[in-house]
Amino acid sequence: MSEPDQSLDERLQEYVKAAVPSPPGPPARDPVNRPMIHHWCDAIGDTNPIYVDEELAAQSVHGGLVAPPTMLQAWGMPGLRGRGPSLPEHARAPALVGGNRNRGPVALLHEAGYTSVVATDSEQEYKRYLRPGDVLRMSGGLESISSEKKTALGDGYFVTNKTTYWDQNDEVVAEMRFRILWFKPRRRGGGEESQP
Repeated sequence: MSEPDQSLDERLQEYVKAAVPSPPGPPARDPVNRPMIHHWCDAIGDTNPIYVDEELAAQSVHGGLVAPPTMLQAWGMPGLRGRGPSLPEHARAPALVGGNRNRGPVALLHEAGYTSVVATDSEQEYKRYLRPGDVLRMSGGLESISSEKKTALGDGYFVTNKTTYWDQNDEVVAEMRFRILWFKPRRRGGGEESQP
């Protein structure tokens, strides 16, 4: 591993220091709903009755149906590329210019040869169960960037973004940290691939 580029590290940390979470965005395309819960449970084989059986859920400590906590991200998905025809205009994502790599810390990483990316982990913290009818909004932004790390994939930087999930009453219902690794890929047999 080469010596870390301190000037790159310092520049990346400037972005972290300047990062301010976005305010909560527009409401999610769909409220928490039974059909999506049923599809999720079918897909992953979750047979917990508090998610799908109204009668049994009503007798539980929850007093009614709740959504599996692991569905958290599903409620904020904007549709294919964030511009699907069923997505309201106010909730559509802007077109990405150059893969959105034309500014910010990702541009610095690309310029320095850290052009490959892989998601490494996600941490979720749930404040309460979501129920059918809940409507979520999300806020978030950059939380941290590691110093250069040596990994099996190549030398790189771990970039962590934090998303906060708000309900229709402006209460925080969950938080998620999503971490990705931007790295210089290794060649077979060692060494880094040359960059174009």
